[in-house]
Amino acid sequence: MLYIKDSSKSPEQAGHSLEAAAQRQKFGVLTVHNLKETMKKKGVEMDMDCLIYEVCNPFQAKKVLEVNPSVSTALPCRISIYRQGGKTRLATILPTEMLRGFDSPELEPVAREVERAMMAMIDEAAS
Repeated sequence: MLYIKDSSKSPEQAGHSLEAAAQRQKFGVLTVHNLKETMKKKGVEMDMDCLIYEVCNPFQAKKVLEVNPSVSTALPCRISIYRQGGKTRLATILPTEMLRGFDSPELEPVAREVERAMMAMIDEAAS
């Protein structure tokens, strides 16, 4: 269900690489959530570094939403960059797996295409 890739980069370095990789895959970064900072603002101290990137290819999103608007509950796609066990990890939920919950098998080709692009972004950003 998850695609996870380890990296020797810091979360910030991996994030910069991810932004460049997303652009090459024709995805935009809509926003970045710094979970540690957000939790701190809410009065919760957290030691773990975690950056959550919301990414989107608007053409792919339009294809999916025109067939099944309820898929909007799973958009935009997210890629998380966090530290675990002394390593930086990049992870995402596989779009093909997520789509199974929406009972729209005709969207499988789009999900595979998005998944391929997201895995390529993660692979590039991790190395």
